[in-house]
Amino acid sequence: MAKGPDAFRTISEAADELHVPQHVLRFWETKFTFIKPMKRAGGRRFYRPTDIAVLRGVRRLLHDEGYTIKGVQKLHREHGVRRLVAAGEGVSVPPPAEKPAPTAKAAPTGHKTALLDALRDLETAKARLDGLLKS
Repeated sequence: MAKGPDAFRTISEAADELHVPQHVLRFWETKFTFIKPMKRAGGRRFYRPTDIAVLRGVRRLLHDEGYTIKGVQKLHREHGVRRLVAAGEGVSVPPPAEKPAPTAKAAPTGHKTALLDALRDLETAKARLDGLLKS
């Protein structure tokens, strides 16, 4: 007799449904604070249907999409659990956006002249030091 879709799952049932070993689920609990199965007497875990949906998303992101643990943590931090559940349902998730590299701003013309003068002075000093070292 199979359990209904709203029934709680034991760790072995959850592992079978997600096609991962039980120890992986325990490991994910340590890395992802949003995975919190209900625990009964003796520490026995029971996963709610919502827990299974989140785990399905985590599994897809890690195993199929190539995300790292930190990438999934960042995705959760920026977009929440709904994004993880959507990933488990097959919705494509773009990789986390990289921060754009800072662009160099042009210095005001007065500062530019002062910087160029300082650069010339440094180049002159370097040339004199190089001449002393050769002697």
